[in-house]
Amino acid sequence: MMDDPAIAAPARILCVDDEPNILASLRRLFRAKGYTVLAAPGGREGLELLENESVDLVISDMRMPVMDGAAFLEQVRSRWPDTVRLLLTGYADVQSIIDAINRGEIYRYITKPWDDHDILLVVRHALERKALEAEKRRLEELTQRQNEELKALNASLEAKVQERTLALQTANEKLKNNFLTSIKVFSNVIEMRGGKLAGHSRRVADLARKIALRMAMTEREAQEIFVAGLLADIGKIGFSDELLAVPLNVMNGDQLGQFHKHTLRAEQLLMPLEDLQVTARILRSQHERHDGGGFPDGLGGDGIPLGSRILSIASDYDNLQQGVLLQRRVPAEEAQKLILRGAGNRYDEAVAAAFKYVVMGIGDEEIIDDVEVAAQDLQPGMILSRDLLSRDGILLLPAEHVLSERMIEKLVQYCAAQDAHLIIRIHRRR
Repeated sequence: MMDDPAIAAPARILCVDDEPNILASLRRLFRAKGYTVLAAPGGREGLELLENESVDLVISDMRMPVMDGAAFLEQVRSRWPDTVRLLLTGYADVQSIIDAINRGEIYRYITKPWDDHDILLVVRHALERKALEAEKRRLEELTQRQNEELKALNASLEAKVQERTLALQTANEKLKNNFLTSIKVFSNVIEMRGGKLAGHSRRVADLARKIALRMAMTEREAQEIFVAGLLADIGKIGFSDELLAVPLNVMNGDQLGQFHKHTLRAEQLLMPLEDLQVTARILRSQHERHDGGGFPDGLGGDGIPLGSRILSIASDYDNLQQGVLLQRRVPAEEAQKLILRGAGNRYDEAVAAAFKYVVMGIGDEEIIDDVEVAAQDLQPGMILSRDLLSRDGILLLPAEHVLSERMIEKLVQYCAAQDAHLIIRIHRRR
């Protein structure tokens, strides 16, 4: 279980600048937001401080006497590579910024004078990204350990065929769960760009899965569409911040040309992964139209994969509300009407009908066969039907996790310590 950020130590930020008024401004700004702020008047002093203090993020001025920002950040990268590095520059010297990027491998650069909201947002995103990368490494190490344990288990059960088969089935299920968890983590990494991408993929994936189940697709098919929803924007990972901010209906020719390539790029990125070939096909065709006027292949009607037809509606519904398709955010009710108005030309009529049923909030009990259980009422062997999230939205346990007695004890202790009510959804026993 991940640590609750509510009880974690505040992030530690080191500000390095030879101007006292700049350091004072940064100290006031970040301390007001709960950060622990350290300050140094130059690069050498900053390095001496880092030798004795643990720091999560460094903000360094570019132009300083003795040691400039590029040289200082290069030292930080070499000696403390896990420390996030930001550059603060007050002049338009492109070559100096490039040197800092190349030598110090900075996360972002910020120009003086800065906007308080912008610099706070950059720092928050940088720290969130660092935490996410640490969690990704933890998950990779966990998967590696599980693989090694599985090999040892197979070797020790060579003479017990029936027991070995059961153990392999259990291990394979864990690997699938870990794989899905990794997909979710990677989806979160994509959304670290912030802006209109934040939370989009998860909302689209949840809605697409509900539509698929409403259309009587199998659990496996619905899961494939869910994964496609999580990775719907993977092809946009190379887009500039400027392009991501432009609504689709006002893009110029060059911007549309780049946008039209993102589905092909998504398919190419997933091509080496055998288990994601269905997902890759869904992503390639997510912008095809029912009337054949879409891209990249001009498919129409049933020639478009059903998963793509579902993803198209789910994605457009959320994008309308986020201001991605139009120059304004469209309220949910108006977005529903726009989707339904496109049935028969832009969207598949059967999918639109399922969408209408789902967004009206009718029949969820028929679609998802699960029940909410309090932490103290959990029993070993119960299986989570949905991701278990903290009240801050952090993933505690992935869907399909089989609860053990030890894990249940931890959940009960967590609820008691945090005075929190977790929404725990469990598959019904059949």
